[in-house]
Amino acid sequence: MTNSPCPHPDNKPFSGQPEKEKTWGGKRFRAGPVAWVIYFNMPTDTKRVRGPEVSQSPSLFSCDPAAVLPSKGPRADGRRRDQVDVRPVFVRCGLVSQAKGSAYLEAGNTKLMCCVYGPRETDRKDETDMKCGRLTTDMRFAPFSCPERGSWIQGSQDKDFSLMLHESLQPAICLHKYPRSQIEVSVMVLENSGSVLAHAVTCASLALADAGIEMYDLVLGCSMRQDGTSYVVDPSYMEENGCSSVSCENQGGLTVAFLPSLNQISGLQSDGDMTEETLTAGVRTCIEGCYKLYPVIQRALTKAVRKAAPSQSES
Repeated sequence: MTNSPCPHPDNKPFSGQPEKEKTWGGKRFRAGPVAWVIYFNMPTDTKRVRGPEVSQSPSLFSCDPAAVLPSKGPRADGRRRDQVDVRPVFVRCGLVSQAKGSAYLEAGNTKLMCCVYGPRETDRKDETDMKCGRLTTDMRFAPFSCPERGSWIQGSQDKDFSLMLHESLQPAICLHKYPRSQIEVSVMVLENSGSVLAHAVTCASLALADAGIEMYDLVLGCSMRQDGTSYVVDPSYMEENGCSSVSCENQGGLTVAFLPSLNQISGLQSDGDMTEETLTAGVRTCIEGCYKLYPVIQRALTKAVRKAAPSQSES
C-alpha cells in the first residue's frame, strides 16, 4: 500500500538513499526516495477454511448423459418414437389454501405447481384497465429443479417462459368481465424433466378454472422434438438437450397451446431449423397430443368441483 508522506515529527526531505525502518503508532514504515511505504499487520482469519489450491468441480464425477441418443428403437422411458405417446399425467386441484385457485401437475418426473390470485384491484390504472382486466404471469424454476443448480433470481429463461405463458393464456380468459382488476398467475417448476412450458400452460389453465375465472375454454399444451426424420412427443430433458442424428438438418422443438373445445391455437413457440412441412406436421401432432390430455384434465376439474360443492345434508 503506497500513501503520501505521513505527518511524522521526524519528517524531512528525502535523501537519495532510503532510510532505515522506524516504528510509529504501532506501524512500521520506511522512507524511500519517492514515497512512504506502510506495512500493516493484518489479523489472521482463523474461522475460514482455505480450500486446496487445485480443485475440480463435483459435476466432473457425476454420470453425464450421452451426447448422442439412439435414433431408432424405443425411447429411454419405454415410449415409442414417431407416435403421439405422451407421459402419464397426474393432476390435482385446490392444494394451496391461501390462493384463489391452485393446481399441481406431474408428467413423468416433471413437477409443477401453479397458484392464481385475484381478481384484485390493479395498482396502475389507465384507459385499458378501465375497460378490461389485466393478466400477469410469473414462471420460475426452483434452484433444485434442474440438473445444474440455479438461482432464485429470475433469469432470462424464466422471463421468456413467463411471456410465452402470458401469450398462451390471455386469449382464453374473459378479461372484459374483470374491469379495473388484475389476475396473477404464478407457476413454480419443482422438477424439470422436459416439456416444462407445455405442462406449465396446462397447469395454469387448470388453476384458473379452479379459481372460478371465466374462460372461453381450457388451454392445453403439448410439445414435440424433431430430430432429422424422426420425432418424439412430450420429450424428456435428455431428449430436449441431446441429439441423435449426425447432421443438423431439420432439427428443432415445437410447443403448441391449444383450446380443444374451440379447436383454436392460442400460442405457438418453435426453435431450431425445420422445414414448412415438418412444422405443419408437428402442429397436427401436438394438437393430437392435447386431445389425449383433455379427458384427464376434465376428470380432475370435475373431481375438484364436486369436492368443493356442498353436500346435500349441508344444503
